[in-house]
Amino acid sequence: MTHWSDIALHVGDTLRVHYKLIEKEKIAGKTKREVKEETRERTQVFEGILIAIKGSGINSMLTVRRIGAGAVGVERIFPLQSPWIKKIEVKKSGQVRRAKLYYLRGRTGKSAVTINEAKAKPTAVK
Repeated sequence: MTHWSDIALHVGDTLRVHYKLIEKEKIAGKTKREVKEETRERTQVFEGILIAIKGSGINSMLTVRRIGAGAVGVERIFPLQSPWIKKIEVKKSGQVRRAKLYYLRGRTGKSAVTINEAKAKPTAVK
């Protein structure tokens, strides 16, 4: 089980979630009656805007939204403590004034994807 508590995740961030996917496919054998089932594991990346964080602690769930082909919005909910999640990358940090960004569901085009980038906090140099 992977712990993602050391990564600072905030609503409005653009994330890349690498998760393990298990595919099963049926392969016909030499005879018609013979059917073999083959399983494959691969890692798939889901990249989108973090629009909600629900729960706390081990029960945390991330809702990530991206715009798919044909301008269709795709949302995926990931449990934070999951053996299927291999890696979470924060690609871009966003600055928002809401805890949940459900208003992005009603938007289309560039306005559905664009979020103001968070400014780096100035550090004191001694």
